[in-house]
Amino acid sequence: MAGSRAGWEVRLFEQAAAFGEVGAGLQLGPNATRLLGEWGLLDAVRARAAAPRRLVVRDAHRGHEIAALALGADIERRYGAPYLTAHRADLHAVLLEAAQGRGARLHTGTRLAAMDEDEAVVRLHTECGRTVEGEALAVADGLWSTLRVQLLGGQARPRAFGHLAYRGLLPAADVADRGLLRAVTAWLGPDLHAVTYPVRSGELLNVVCFVEGRVEGDPTGWDREATAARLQAALRPVRGGLRALVDAMPGWRLWVLHDRAPLGSAQEMARGRAALLGDAAHPMRPYLAQGAAMALEDAGALGRALAMADGRLIDVPTALRCYAQGRWQRCARVQRRSLRNGRIFHAGGLVRWGRDASLRLLGARLLDMPWLYGPL
Repeated sequence: MAGSRAGWEVRLFEQAAAFGEVGAGLQLGPNATRLLGEWGLLDAVRARAAAPRRLVVRDAHRGHEIAALALGADIERRYGAPYLTAHRADLHAVLLEAAQGRGARLHTGTRLAAMDEDEAVVRLHTECGRTVEGEALAVADGLWSTLRVQLLGGQARPRAFGHLAYRGLLPAADVADRGLLRAVTAWLGPDLHAVTYPVRSGELLNVVCFVEGRVEGDPTGWDREATAARLQAALRPVRGGLRALVDAMPGWRLWVLHDRAPLGSAQEMARGRAALLGDAAHPMRPYLAQGAAMALEDAGALGRALAMADGRLIDVPTALRCYAQGRWQRCARVQRRSLRNGRIFHAGGLVRWGRDASLRLLGARLLDMPWLYGPL
C-alpha cells in the first residue's frame, strides 16, 4: 500500500496459498490508526473493528480494578486518531483490498529461497525455481525470516524466552461481564497475565492468557492447537471475571513466544537494495501491543523514502538507508519497553505490591504514552 502510494509498481509474494481467518485480535493505538487515516483506510477498518472506551488494569487473582485510562473519544481528541481493536484477518482484508485496488499484484503460495543483487536490480529466487527482479526489496517474511539470515548473515535464531500465549475468541453472548466488551482489560498476577478486548464490532471477545513455561516440537509453529489442562493448572489461583472467561472458552490456540535482541544500527535494517520490515526486523514481545503498529509505521516510513528514490534526488540504496536511520532506534525502544512490561506484569512479592500502589496513585499517567502514540 505504501509503495504504490509512492508511485512504485508493487508485487507481493506470500507463502500462504490463500488468506483466511489467521490469528486472532490485535490492538491499533493512535500511532497506527493515524497512518490508516493518512492512507484513506481508517473508516474501512473502523467499520470492522471495535473502539474500546477504557483501558483497565485488574488483579488477575481477585478481579478488582487497580487503574484505568479513558480511551474512546478522549484518546482520539488527545492524539487526533482513535484506539481500535480488530481481528487480524479484518485488517489484512482492508489492506489487501486497498493495495490491489492501487495495482499491486499478489502472488500466493510462493516460498522464497534466496536473494542477490547488483548495482541495478535485486533478484528473488523462489523454492520452485522462479527468479523475479525489482529495483527494491521489502523483506517482511516474519520472525523466522529466511531473507534476514541471508541479508545479515550469521545471526542466532529467534529465542524462546519462556512465555506461552493461549488465545481464544469468545462470542459476546457468552461474556457475563458486559463491561469487558467495551474495554481493553489487562489482568496481572504473579507469573501470569491476561489481556481481553472486543473485536468484530463487539461480536467477539479476544482473550489471551500469558503463562510461563516451554513446550517441545517445531518452534516455528505460532498457531497450534492447545489443551486447557496446562492453562488451567497455571491459572489455579485465578478467581472472578478472568476465571469465568477461561471456563467459558470453547477452545484455545497456543503460541510459543520468541523474540530477538533489538537491532544495533541502521545498517542492520537496510543494506543495498533490501530493507527489513516488521517482525523480520524487530519482533516484539506482545506486552506493549505494538507489533502491528510498528509494522505499519515501517511501511509508512518506507513509502516516504521510496517516494524520494526517483533516480534524480537519491538512489534506492540511499533511500533505504534513510528509512532505516529513521526507524531502528524507535523500534529498539519499543522492544525494550515491551520486555520491561512483561517483567512488571508477571511480578510477585514486593515488586507486585509496588506496581499496584503506583498504578492506584498514578494510573492514567502511567498508562498513557505520548512518546508512543503522538505524531512522529
